[in-house]
Amino acid sequence: MTPPPARSLLARLAGQEDLNFLITNRIPRKALTRLVGWWSRIENPVVRDLSIGVWRLFADLDLSDARTTRFRSMHECFTRGIRDGARPIDPRPDCLTSPCDGILGAHGRVDGDTLLQAKGQSYTLPELLGGGTALERSLRDGQYLTLRLTSGMYHRFHAPHDCRVERVTYISGEAFNVNPPALKRIAKLFCRNERAVLECRLAGRSQSIVLVPVAAVLVASIRLHFLDVRLHLDYRGPSLIDCDAPFVKGGEMGWFEHGSTIIVLAPPGFRLCGDLRDGAHIRMGQAILEAG
Repeated sequence: MTPPPARSLLARLAGQEDLNFLITNRIPRKALTRLVGWWSRIENPVVRDLSIGVWRLFADLDLSDARTTRFRSMHECFTRGIRDGARPIDPRPDCLTSPCDGILGAHGRVDGDTLLQAKGQSYTLPELLGGGTALERSLRDGQYLTLRLTSGMYHRFHAPHDCRVERVTYISGEAFNVNPPALKRIAKLFCRNERAVLECRLAGRSQSIVLVPVAAVLVASIRLHFLDVRLHLDYRGPSLIDCDAPFVKGGEMGWFEHGSTIIVLAPPGFRLCGDLRDGAHIRMGQAILEAG
C-alpha cells in the first residue's frame, strides 16, 4: 500500500541523519518525556485518536497481532499485549530466546570488558552495569546483543529462559534518543541513559545472564511486573532491589512505555545462534544464543 504523502515527507526528513539527531536530541528531553508520559495516559477519545493518528505518521504501527485494538489511551496502545501464540517460543533448553521484538544492532563477543555501541564508539561493562562487581567479571569475554525497539513495535519484554530475577539495579540518567544517528554521535550513550540491570539466574545452571532495558527520549519509564514501583525519571526509591522472581521461558517480565533498547549479556560458554546480522528484525521468542 502506498504511504500517504505526509508520511512519505516525514520519512524522508527522518532519513536525514543530522536533522534527525538535532530534532530528537537538542530538545528539553526530560521535560518533553514527562509531558508525553502525562499526555499519553489521558483517557479521552479525541485525545487518544489524535495522538495515535499523529503517531502513525511517524511509525509503522501494526496492530494485527494485538490482543485488542480498542484502547482507552495512547499509553494502552503503546503497552498493548499480543494474542496467545503470536510469538512462538523456541523450546530448546540449550537456547536463550530474544526477550523482545527488535532490530539487531551491535552484537558479538565482549572483548574483555568492552562492547561496541556503533562503529567507532564503545563502552565497558563497568560503565553500563554500575562498576566493579563480580557479575561484571563473570561476563568478561562473553556474548552480547543489542536489540532496538522502534516506536511502532510490540513493547513488552519476556524471559529468555527459565530463570529467577535475583536483583534489579536502577541507574538514573539521561533520556537521549537511542536510534542509529544518536549512537554514532553520542559517546557511551547506553551508559548515560536511564536503565535497569536485571540479574537473571538460569534454571539448572550456575550461570546468570543480564538484561539491560535502556530508556530513551519520550520513553523513560520501565515497568517490571515483579516490582510494585514504576522505574522512571522521578523515581526516588532504592537503586539496588533484591528480589526472587521466577519466570518460565517466554514469561512476560514487563514493558517500556514506548520503544527503546534491551542489551542481552551472557557469560562465556554461549555463542550466537545462526547467521545474525546487523539490522535483522528479531522476534520475541526467537533463539539468539545457545550454550556450547
